[in-house]
Amino acid sequence: MNKLLFLDFDGVLHPTQLTSEDPFNRAHLLEAVLKDQQLGIVISSSWRFTHSLEKLQKILPSSISNLVVGATGSPIVGKHPRFNEISTYLNNSGPANWRALDDSYWEFPTPCPELIRCNPNTGIAEKQIKEIEQWLGS
Repeated sequence: MNKLLFLDFDGVLHPTQLTSEDPFNRAHLLEAVLKDQQLGIVISSSWRFTHSLEKLQKILPSSISNLVVGATGSPIVGKHPRFNEISTYLNNSGPANWRALDDSYWEFPTPCPELIRCNPNTGIAEKQIKEIEQWLGS
């Protein structure tokens, strides 16, 4: 698989502070941009520490879960942990054209051209959709 999207949940598929809103209330935006695309999704969310990959696939909308090819592994402590977890995944699976859809920008080096940064208060929005479309079109 040529393109991989490393997907965080909190602050991406829903705001980090869920009040009365449903979890994954922004997932429909990601579903729309990924429709008919050839890519794999790797779950990089911390949800992977408390839920099995199978459980995560069941709670995601089917159009997203059908693209899931795995999850990043054990947590890495230190500078840029999410970036290093992604790097470890890629070292084990092989190189890929990748992007990370994440709100935790401090977990990545600056600059990190592969990071598509979401606002944790809103989750994925039109700006990130346009960045994904541009990447998928390249």
